[in-house]
Amino acid sequence: MEPNKPLGEVKKFNPYDRPKKKKEPRDPVDFKKYWKLIVGLVVAFVLLLMVLTNVYIVKENEYRVVRQFGEVVKIQEEPGIRMKIPFIQSVTTLPNYQMTYDVSEAEINTKDKKRIIIDNYAVWHVVNPFDLISNAGTIVNAESRMEEFIYSVVRTELGQLDYDEIINDENSSRGSVNDAVTAKVNELLNKDQYGIQVMDVRIKRTDLPEENEQSVYTRMISERESTAQEYLSQGDAKKREMEAQADRQAQEVIATARKEAALIQAEGESAAAKIYNESFSKDPEFYELYRSLESYKKTIGDDTVIVLPSDSPYAEILSGNFE
Repeated sequence: MEPNKPLGEVKKFNPYDRPKKKKEPRDPVDFKKYWKLIVGLVVAFVLLLMVLTNVYIVKENEYRVVRQFGEVVKIQEEPGIRMKIPFIQSVTTLPNYQMTYDVSEAEINTKDKKRIIIDNYAVWHVVNPFDLISNAGTIVNAESRMEEFIYSVVRTELGQLDYDEIINDENSSRGSVNDAVTAKVNELLNKDQYGIQVMDVRIKRTDLPEENEQSVYTRMISERESTAQEYLSQGDAKKREMEAQADRQAQEVIATARKEAALIQAEGESAAAKIYNESFSKDPEFYELYRSLESYKKTIGDDTVIVLPSDSPYAEILSGNFE
C-alpha cells in the first residue's frame, strides 16, 4: 500500500439512517368486551355527581332552609352533613348569629319643640326562620320592617323628653330610653311574627339640622356671655364687700390704736407733771426762773421786738439784772 494514498472517505454515522422496521398490523380493539366496565364507570360518575351536588353542610352559625317545590319543608339548625332530594328540593341559608343594623338618620321633634337628627343602630338576630320566611320573606324585608318600628318608637319616646335631657350623657334617662325602645320594638315584631328579635337599640349620634345649628350656636354664645357677665358682677360685688370690710376693720384698728396711744400719752404726761411738781416744789424760785426761761424760748426769736417797762421782772432777767 502506498503511504501517500488516502484510505478513502470515512462516512459519518447518522442514527436516522438506520433501516426502518416494518410495523406489524395490530388487531382492532373489541369494545364489546369492555362495555360493562364503561357503563359501570359512567353510572358511578353520575351517582357521585348527584351525591356531591345534593349534599349540604350545616354550620354552627347558620340555618339551612330546605324547600320542596318552593314550600319550606325543613329547617336544619344542628351542625352536620345533610342531603336533599335531587331535582325536588333546594337549600338556602339564613344567619344564626347576632347582626348589627345601621338605622337611617331621622329627624324628630323634642318635647320643647326642637328639631334634632337621631342616628341609631340595632343589634338583632333570627329566632324563628319559619316566621321570618312566612311573614317577611327575606332578611332585607325583615330589616326594613325593624327599621320602621325603631323609627316610630324612637320618635314617640324622645318626643316626651326635652332636648337637654337627650343630649346630656350624665342623665340616666338616656339609658332608660334605649331599654324602652328595645322592649317596644320587640313587642311590635312579635305581634306581627317576623321571627326576629332585637337585642339592643342605641342612639349613637344626635345632631341639629343645618339650618338650626347657627342659631343654636349664637344662642349658646349669648347664654355663656350672660353667665360670664353674671359671674363678673358677682365677683365685683364680692370684691367691694371685702374691701369695705377691710377698710372698716382698718379704721377700727387705727381708732383703737389711737385711743390706746392717747391713754398712754396722758398717763405719761400725768406722771411727768407729777414729777415736775415734786421737783419744783423743793425750790419755788428756781421753778419761777425755769418757767421764765422756757417762755423766752417760745417768744423770742431773731426778729422779735419786745417793749417792756424797765422795772418789769421779766425785763430784768433779760437784761441780766437779777440777784
